[in-house]
Amino acid sequence: MASVSIADPRSPQTAPRRRGANLEKWGWIYMRASGVLLVVLIFGHLFVNLLTGDGIHQIDFAFVAGKFATPFWQWWDVIMLWLALIHGANGMRTIVNDYVSHARTRTVLVWALWLAAAFLILLGTLVVFTFDPCLGVTESSSLWEMCQDVAS
Repeated sequence: MASVSIADPRSPQTAPRRRGANLEKWGWIYMRASGVLLVVLIFGHLFVNLLTGDGIHQIDFAFVAGKFATPFWQWWDVIMLWLALIHGANGMRTIVNDYVSHARTRTVLVWALWLAAAFLILLGTLVVFTFDPCLGVTESSSLWEMCQDVAS
């Protein structure tokens, strides 16, 4: 029976190193940095929404409309959206790379992940920055008076 030897883990690589950016390293760094920022953004979001004012009872359409009327909260939510979607897509990409062995299937799944993330980022950003609480309000709506005051 022939013996199989395993190379020492600290021995020099036999395969030539690729030139250019190490995308896996930058993905790893992004996951750590975005994770820390997301903890701050999410807990800030939860604190303002659930612990200030009337707590959970204050959250309704008017509360969201009020938050989206200020650039600070628009940017807070957009940054949280972008970081979370890219963080999640990168995590899913790692899982696909680890568990999908067929190269073409892996490529298709990774492309689908990034396309879905890009679409959701675009859609979410548009919603936050183009949100208009008076769009489509009729006279029977409880927002009618407020929207009439804003229009005049």
